[in-house]
Amino acid sequence: MYLMRLAEAADIAAVRTLALARSAWLEERQMLSWRASAEDVAGQAENTDGSMWLLTHEGSGKVIGCTTVQRETPPWGWTEQELAEPADYLYTTVTDPAERAQRPGTLIALWAVDRAARSGRAWVRRGCMFPGLVHYYETQGFRVIHQVQRTHNLVYLMARRAGQLTSISAAVGTHAPALPLSPPAAAAPKPSPRA
Repeated sequence: MYLMRLAEAADIAAVRTLALARSAWLEERQMLSWRASAEDVAGQAENTDGSMWLLTHEGSGKVIGCTTVQRETPPWGWTEQELAEPADYLYTTVTDPAERAQRPGTLIALWAVDRAARSGRAWVRRGCMFPGLVHYYETQGFRVIHQVQRTHNLVYLMARRAGQLTSISAAVGTHAPALPLSPPAAAAPKPSPRA
């Protein structure tokens, strides 16, 4: 069993280690790596909005993957109608290559699809710049919606409709602090001593 939980500042070192392990794996295959941005990736663990999630082994707590979930789609490349639809946007998904047989990237993606549906979102979206990664995301049910030329790169914008996935919710639990249903009521003013 796996657990997705919100990252916190204490997880920075584990996320850095994860990014560097993935970088070494990519470099061995002559692919672009995360090495130059490993500190930036690790720094996302202490986002105050709690948007980085970690995939961990439930028993050991070992971090084997991470992704950052944004509640708004970046505006470039999407139509106004698409931007009006509630969607979660995934970025900075990094997994431990030593855990590759367990398919942690797919577990994270499917967890995000299930979580989005359970929180009333219509879509899960993501973007990437590499055709190989596009193919990998397609195996997870994502499809290319737009191709956008940015300054130096062609970016593939992808999406998958949110949907509850009973099998993934059984395999990957979620631990997050409970959010209040409504803001606390303001304290009633104290009567004036002269009243």
